[in-house]
Amino acid sequence: MSDDSLRDRIDTSKPHSARFWNYFVGGKDNYEVDREIGDQIKSIFPGLVDVAVTSRRFLGRAVRYLAVEQGVRQFLDVGTGLPTADNTHEVAQRVAPDARIVYVDNDPIVLAHANALLTSTPEGRTAYLDADLYDPEAVLKAAAGTLDLSRPVGLMILNTLGHVADYEQARELVRRLMAGLPSGSHLVISDSTATSEGMIAASEAYNASGAVPYYVRPVAEIAGFFDGLDLVEPGIVRVPEWRPDTSVPGDFGAGAVDAYCGVGRKP
Repeated sequence: MSDDSLRDRIDTSKPHSARFWNYFVGGKDNYEVDREIGDQIKSIFPGLVDVAVTSRRFLGRAVRYLAVEQGVRQFLDVGTGLPTADNTHEVAQRVAPDARIVYVDNDPIVLAHANALLTSTPEGRTAYLDADLYDPEAVLKAAAGTLDLSRPVGLMILNTLGHVADYEQARELVRRLMAGLPSGSHLVISDSTATSEGMIAASEAYNASGAVPYYVRPVAEIAGFFDGLDLVEPGIVRVPEWRPDTSVPGDFGAGAVDAYCGVGRKP
């Protein structure tokens, strides 16, 4: 895709979830419109910044768990978002240099920055797919160009499923992705949740901004994504509570952030 056609797909007149999240985690790939809604939401609900930061740290802990304790060497990261520090491939290849990672997003903003996701170790490999969550079979077929789908894969879907308005459709998309992965694969999910009035108000303000809506869900619906899988301890918990790493400076212990997560193994 040419730079001109890519620019034509990028709308800078409305806030964008990837840029908005990038602003919250201290990145620089955002516009004034994203910072404006970000500051508005921080005034409504300052805790959303903690959701962004702790969710990113959960990604690191989950990837390290899969790579170190489960021996997973392949990751499929759907709904990648903008590159920041400690992307999935950086975390995985730090402990397993031969790890292979495929990133998936269909957003022109993310595509424009995709080269930052392709800095693989010589032993491993990374790839970026401009593909759509709503077509799981096409995602799996394209990912098979980099990953061996006969071997376990860590499927990462972080802060993405809230964009799917219909819960049953979101569950079906997850089910279809996992159906294409073998036994021993793991599902990793985190999403913001409707667990406080502040988070609900923040979600409503964001959705009223003209951005692509993001729907916060009850905790029970986050748990429903793992039906048929074996949940890894400690189960479905707030993101800072999933195996906090006391050896990492600044890593959060238990906290009341409005985001829940889980890791499940396919039998």
